[in-house]
Amino acid sequence: MKVEIWSDVVCPWCYIGKRRFESALATFPHRDSVEVIYRSFELDPTAQVDSGKSVTERLAQKYGVSEEQAAAMNARVTGIAAGEGLEYHLEKARHANTVKAHRLIHLAASKGLQDAVLERVMTAYFSEGENIGETETLARLAAEAGLDADEARAALEGDAYTDAVRADERRAQMLGINGVPFFVIDERYGVSGAQPAELFLQVLEEAWAENHPLLKVTGASADADVCEGDNCALPTEATAADREA
Repeated sequence: MKVEIWSDVVCPWCYIGKRRFESALATFPHRDSVEVIYRSFELDPTAQVDSGKSVTERLAQKYGVSEEQAAAMNARVTGIAAGEGLEYHLEKARHANTVKAHRLIHLAASKGLQDAVLERVMTAYFSEGENIGETETLARLAAEAGLDADEARAALEGDAYTDAVRADERRAQMLGINGVPFFVIDERYGVSGAQPAELFLQVLEEAWAENHPLLKVTGASADADVCEGDNCALPTEATAADREA
């Protein structure tokens, strides 16, 4: 089973959705057969590498509210994140362009480290106030997650994996995805938003059942001889005689 997750590294609901999906996957009986792939989505492609604005300031500007109201919105999502074991410090978060972070995550995927790098970048943004738009910051974070810093730096200074990011974004448009997080299971089921873990588990189970239907046995006798565990019931003399007849 393949699960593709479109998200942005600066989306607070994406990190919450990631945790809730992981909670569901941990209880899914066939979790070892599930491939999880993170896809790129830029919430603000026009953002500068470092806008010089805090997330609170940017939020107030975007929605036309006061900074106090924006701070209250951040406090609400921070409380929800805490319920999933995440520690947000959005008062320190810095509004930045995310295309380099997405390119880095594609590089990490090629090395089998996608989740580790994604986790490190999101923690740096939501909890530590790091500028995840800068090459040097991303190279350091990549190294902390197990990637080679020089390789990460070289990729980010060039245009490596830019095509992969754009391909993810084009596919999102084709699928009608205009908000994140968005989860696509086996290209048949779509789940929008940071849904409860119970819903994710339900979708996983439905998708698995659809692709792995139970074998239906027909024409069998309900009282046929069977073994259950180490207990085999032997036919009675009457039963055996009936069968011989």
